[in-house]
Amino acid sequence: MNIFTKAVVTGLTVGAISTAVHAENWDMPMAYAATNFHSEMGVVFADKVRDYTDGAMDITVHPGGSLFKGGEIKRAVQTGQAPIGERFMSAHANEAPLLGWDNLPFIATTYEANSMLWSAARDAVNAQLSDLNLVALYTCPWPGQGFYFNKEVASSDDTQGIKFRSYNSATATFAEELGMVPVQIEAAELSQALATGVAEAFISSGSTGYDRKVWEHLSHYYKVNAWLPRNYVIVNKGMWEGLDAGMQASIQQAADETGAACAAKSEELANWYFEQLEANGMAVEDAGPEFLAELETIGAKMTADWLAAVGDDGQAILDGYMAMSN
Repeated sequence: MNIFTKAVVTGLTVGAISTAVHAENWDMPMAYAATNFHSEMGVVFADKVRDYTDGAMDITVHPGGSLFKGGEIKRAVQTGQAPIGERFMSAHANEAPLLGWDNLPFIATTYEANSMLWSAARDAVNAQLSDLNLVALYTCPWPGQGFYFNKEVASSDDTQGIKFRSYNSATATFAEELGMVPVQIEAAELSQALATGVAEAFISSGSTGYDRKVWEHLSHYYKVNAWLPRNYVIVNKGMWEGLDAGMQASIQQAADETGAACAAKSEELANWYFEQLEANGMAVEDAGPEFLAELETIGAKMTADWLAAVGDDGQAILDGYMAMSN
């Protein structure tokens, strides 16, 4: 081996060792089952990051609340216990009311409308997340939200006293306005809650019902499409700012591509979930006119309450959305 060749080989070896030594390894907690499309897209994102950074960033996905439970993920990322994670951020609207922007009933009930609402909300939401020591890499909508019950429901006369699983302040408000008793339960704990009677009904998408096999406990799903809430993949702000610009750009490219793919997957699966609920014996139908009218009245009050809590930023989001949708 001549001196030049030896120098090149030595340089490559040192470079490889240096890359390995400086490779980042991040654990990414996610709240939902490994088979849920959000979790599957988390794996896609991690694979893209590994590819686009040439292995300099290696993200390991931990689905199903296996690393941190759903309600713990946001704080874990805020405090650096986990550098990155996925969270249903409207669950924290009590702490930061602006984060309830995607739970405004009957404002944006299609994927196209939800995308416009997110465009109107993005800057304000990102500023709020920054104040919480968080950076959002991508968000992805769930299918529209409807009601699960174990009986026919025609109006609030049929919902009095039912124990209702809530996942944030908006769903708790719906429960209370309909005479139900809200119980805070994470998705990973839903099956057990239904089996033990801790919860008897809930609002969610067809996805949650399918993932949790709720036909084993419940009989009816009412399509309401009240809102399309979003999950966020969030990263600790300090850790994000500690990455060099090239690394950030590669990760953001992976995030942008995954976010678009995740939204498309959500829309693709929306009706398929209904078909699976029906195939397993559930009645899947539109909410009746009396029940829907009650929900719309409650929804209008919830939007007014949100605007009162959020102030000018909230009104700017709705004004921006209306300008795009008209």
